[in-house]
Amino acid sequence: MAIERTFGIVKPDAVEKNAIGGVIQMIEAAGLKVLGLKKLQLSQSQAEAFYAVHKARPFFGDLVRFMTSGPCVVMALEGESAVTRYREVMGPTDSTKAPKNTIRGTYGTSIEKNAVHGSDAQETAKAEIAFFFSASELA
Repeated sequence: MAIERTFGIVKPDAVEKNAIGGVIQMIEAAGLKVLGLKKLQLSQSQAEAFYAVHKARPFFGDLVRFMTSGPCVVMALEGESAVTRYREVMGPTDSTKAPKNTIRGTYGTSIEKNAVHGSDAQETAKAEIAFFFSASELA
């Protein structure tokens, strides 16, 4: 299996619950390594740019409001089949349908307040990591 990189966000709902450590513990237990980590408050323009792929969707405004409602933690992750592995440990987008042994099943409460974001493909991961991290910030 190939070593890949992926990107994740601990969303404002999980940060508010003091779940950052628990989320990272689940990520590391899944065999992924944290290469870069930042806690920050997304601005309106950052959130709109990051989620631009969803701009035409009816939930875009709510998504931007939610993602700017409090601090979040952005992460660059690495490991074997990192994109797939992180998506498995995250669980389904709708937290109410996520198994309890997943991040969303443990910390999420709904389809919007689902604790974490993760890249859906290697190409997306590369772009999302570059959006928040310079090469020198990844160790």
